[in-house]
Amino acid sequence: MISLSAPRDSILNVLKQELLKKKDYDQIKLQQIKSIKARLHHKPVNYYAVYTDLFHAYEYYKFDSAFVYGKKMLDWSIVQKDLVKINFSKIKLASLLLHAGLFKETFDYLKEIDVSVLDNRMKYEYYGLKSGAYSNLAIYNSDANFTPGYNQKAIHYLDSAIKLCSPNSFELRFTLGNRQVVSGQTRQPPLYFLEILERDQINEHDRARVLTAMAAFYQQDADHEKRVQVLAESAICDIRSSTKETLATLLLAEDLFYHGDLPNAYLFIQHSRDDAGFYGNRLRKLKIESLLPEMATQVNLATQKQKDKFINYFFMISLIAIIISLVLFMIFIQLRKLKAKEQIIEEKNNELKAVNEQLQAINEKLREYATIKEKYIGQFFDLISGYIVKLDKQKKSMERKLMTGRYQEALHSLNEIDIKKEREVLFNTFDQVFISIFPNFVAVLNAMLAPKDQIWPKQQQLLNTELRIFALIRLGITDLQAIATILEYSVNTIYIYKMRIKAKALVSGEEFDQVVMDVKAI
Repeated sequence: MISLSAPRDSILNVLKQELLKKKDYDQIKLQQIKSIKARLHHKPVNYYAVYTDLFHAYEYYKFDSAFVYGKKMLDWSIVQKDLVKINFSKIKLASLLLHAGLFKETFDYLKEIDVSVLDNRMKYEYYGLKSGAYSNLAIYNSDANFTPGYNQKAIHYLDSAIKLCSPNSFELRFTLGNRQVVSGQTRQPPLYFLEILERDQINEHDRARVLTAMAAFYQQDADHEKRVQVLAESAICDIRSSTKETLATLLLAEDLFYHGDLPNAYLFIQHSRDDAGFYGNRLRKLKIESLLPEMATQVNLATQKQKDKFINYFFMISLIAIIISLVLFMIFIQLRKLKAKEQIIEEKNNELKAVNEQLQAINEKLREYATIKEKYIGQFFDLISGYIVKLDKQKKSMERKLMTGRYQEALHSLNEIDIKKEREVLFNTFDQVFISIFPNFVAVLNAMLAPKDQIWPKQQQLLNTELRIFALIRLGITDLQAIATILEYSVNTIYIYKMRIKAKALVSGEEFDQVVMDVKAI
């Protein structure tokens, strides 16, 4: 059961889902009919009861089949000469003909009915049927001259039916509610119908009847949402009870159509047309066929508008896409230019960095050369100055001794000059200055040799001959002849010393030379 306060879209979605299940509900209906027909083959058979059940099963499902079993009810009653059943069968057939929109045939059967033989329940159905016949005729004619009279007769027969209802019954409330509708009292609240929905336990078909009748109370535009809700739930109940003689989907489609909901209106009226065709309601089919072309036209126009709108949107989106593409292309070109410029700048920066590194290396070398020059030049200037003073004293002493004829003393003075000792003093001075500039030179060089091949000076020595060779190379003296002259060795000896040490090195000859040259000065 759907709440009447449910949102419109929600209940319409439920209706659409139920439309998809119509075949499932119809299958249940056909199975019920099959089980009733099976009773005809069981002996003994109460034919009138079976025909009546089959009539009721087909009454709102399929007109032709219901009419067949309605006629069988009547024919069996005539054979049995049962006046009550004859007249009741005619009531059922007249009601069926009214469902199918056959007004003349309905009234023909009603004229033949003898009310005097009917009980109160049958009389209630008879008066309710006559009221329905006149109210439907009033709606069908819709004529100012005849419609009021038909409505008065409909109300009259409703009043007769009301008198036959049990107090506080469904029939009483339903008939009183119908009287409100037929008499045009639809501006008042549908209290009787609301009471039924709140209090009475009714089946899906009766609930659909109540809800369809309630829709008459919601004719104003302000009540549109409520009308849609009651008609949608009525249509849902009809689907679940396999009722094909249904008015709810048609009224719902009309209401949605006039309020601009074309897609849903067109969907529901198509289902209404299918139901009317399946049931065999000629009058309703004519009404639907008169509405369908107008709806189809409006749907086509709406579809065309949607297509035009889509084309416009597509054109606008395409135009925007083209503009965006052009802008992106321009941005891409600018970015490429910017990237090219950035690459040039980066290359320049790299070049500058390389130049700076070169300058830094040159500055380092200059600083190193300045340090070496300062220390060695100053030290050796002092040393040479001392030798000059010493030689000058020796010269003067020798001159005096030679002038006075003291040759033996002069010879003795010359023998006092110790060249080896002076060379050791010179080398010691060189070693002190070099180690003061390159204090880790010996450690760096030995790091490239295996422990057994490492060269360490003797105690009280700073450097030895092998170390002095590479010390001179570190100072930039790479000519072997120059090194040999300084150290007072032959060139061959210097070469052998040098190559022997490099041959024992743990690194290549080039790397050995590079490490020697990379020893930092302090």
